[in-house]
Amino acid sequence: RCWTTSKTPKPTPKGTTKDSEERAHTVRDPQQSAKKGPEPRLLGTSGGEGEKKGHRKVTLPTVSNYTIRDAEDGDNAKPQQGSKPETENKLEMVAGKGDGSQQQDWDNAEWESKPLCDFSNFRANVCEMRGNIRIHPNASSVMYMEPASSKRNELWKLKPYPRKGDELCLSKVTELTVKSSKVAPECTKYHNVPVVVFALTGYTGNLFHDFTDALVPLFTTASEFNGEVQFLITDMAIWWTRKYHVVFKKLSNYPLIDFNKDTDVHCAKHAIVGLHAYMEFTIDPSKAPHNYTMVDFNRFMRRTYELPREAVSALGEIPKAKPRLLIISRQRTRMFLNLPEIIAMAEGLGFEVVVEEANVSSDLSQFSKVVNSVDVMMGVHGAGLTNCVFLPHNATLIQIVPWGGIEGVCRIDFGDPAEQMGLRYKQYSIAVHESSLTDQYPLDHEIFKNPLAFHKGFEFIKETFMDKQNVRLDCNRFKPVLLQTLDLLNQ
Repeated sequence: RCWTTSKTPKPTPKGTTKDSEERAHTVRDPQQSAKKGPEPRLLGTSGGEGEKKGHRKVTLPTVSNYTIRDAEDGDNAKPQQGSKPETENKLEMVAGKGDGSQQQDWDNAEWESKPLCDFSNFRANVCEMRGNIRIHPNASSVMYMEPASSKRNELWKLKPYPRKGDELCLSKVTELTVKSSKVAPECTKYHNVPVVVFALTGYTGNLFHDFTDALVPLFTTASEFNGEVQFLITDMAIWWTRKYHVVFKKLSNYPLIDFNKDTDVHCAKHAIVGLHAYMEFTIDPSKAPHNYTMVDFNRFMRRTYELPREAVSALGEIPKAKPRLLIISRQRTRMFLNLPEIIAMAEGLGFEVVVEEANVSSDLSQFSKVVNSVDVMMGVHGAGLTNCVFLPHNATLIQIVPWGGIEGVCRIDFGDPAEQMGLRYKQYSIAVHESSLTDQYPLDHEIFKNPLAFHKGFEFIKETFMDKQNVRLDCNRFKPVLLQTLDLLNQ
C-alpha cells in the first residue's frame, strides 16, 4: 500500500441503463420467504475459493492508499482455448423447489455485441450481462449462455471488490471466472430479478472502508432496482451484514445469499458481477447509473436510518435554539489533548457541544441520530468523520489535519465527498506547536522543516504522522474557523 503519487489512468465511461421491465419477483422456496427478524436473511450450504493474481501497480494519493493497475489486464478478455467439456449438460431450466416457475424465453440479441466485462475503470472491474446467465458458486463461475451461432468466446477473471490492483486487500477475496459458453449445468434456482455478485472482505471493518468500498458502491449499483434485486455475496462476514442490515433491507427485498456456502446453480436474465466505484467515498454522476450523486446517497442514508432532519435551519428560525456542535473524540491516536479547553471555547461562542467517540462497535442506529441532530461536526482526520453521511443537508464538516503534509489526502477522503453530499466543509491544518510530535523531536528536526521527506510509503507515513501524533488545538488560532461556521449557519 503506497502513498507516493503517480499518473492515474483516466477512467473510461461505462454507460448502460438497466431495463425496468426486469423488475419482477424472484421465484424461490417458500421456506426461504419466511421473515427472520431484523437482520439479513442468509441462504446457502457449501463453498468455493479464489486465487491470488499479480498486477502491475500505479499509486493514488489517498489515506486508504489503494494501488491501481492499468486499464488493460493481460490475463483477461482472451478467447477460450481447448475443446468442449467431456460431458455437455442439457441446457434446461429447472425451477427452484416448489416455485412452479416455467422455462423462460431468453433473449441474448440486445447484448450480443457488447463485451461481458468492463475493465477500463481504474478502481473496479465490473461485468454486466443480460440474457441466459448461469451462476455456479461451487465453480466460482458466472456463465453467459451464447447462441449456437455465436463466436463470442470470452473469458474474464476478477475479484469483485473495488480495490483494483491492491494485492494486500484482494489476497483474501475469492476470484470469479466470467465467461461465455454454449454448455452449462442445469439450473436449480431461478431468479426473475437482477442478480448482483460482490465481495465483503478486504478492508471492511474500518468505518471509512465500509462506506467507500462497500456501501457507496452498492448503492450506486443496486439502487435503481428499487429493492427488486438479489445479492450473492462472496467472502461474507455475518457480523458485518448484521451491522448494516437496515441498508441491505432498503436495497433488496430478498434474502442475502452466501456465495461461498451455496450449492445451487442460479439462473437469471440480468447479472452484475462487481460494484461500480469511482474516487474515494464519492460517486461520479457522469458514469453512475441514472447519474446518481452523493446528495442521493446522503438522502438515502438519512431515510434508511429514519433520521428526522433533512436540512439545517438558519440561526434564529427556532427561538432560543443554540447551534449544535459534535466533536468526534478519539482514544488511542490523533486525540485532542485539550478537549475541555476546546469545549469551553466553543460554548463561549454560543454552541451547544456534544462529544462522542465513533468506532467499529458503535450502534449506528443510535449514533446516526446524534449526528443528524447537530449543525456542525468536527474531528481530527480519521474514519470517524465518515459519519458525515448522517448530517442534514447544509450542515458543516470541519476536518482537523494533523502535521505531516497530508492536506491533499484529507481533502480527497472527506473534503470532496462532504461537498458532493451538499455539506459545507472547512479544513484546518494544525501548526507545529499544536502537534504532540514536538514532545518527541527537537524543533529543528527534519520532520518539522520538511515533512514531505517522510512520505516514504503509506506504512511509514501512518506510523509517523498518524499513529504517534496527537493534537493540542490552539483555541485562539482555531476560533476564526468556528466563527466562519456560525456565519454559514446564518445564511
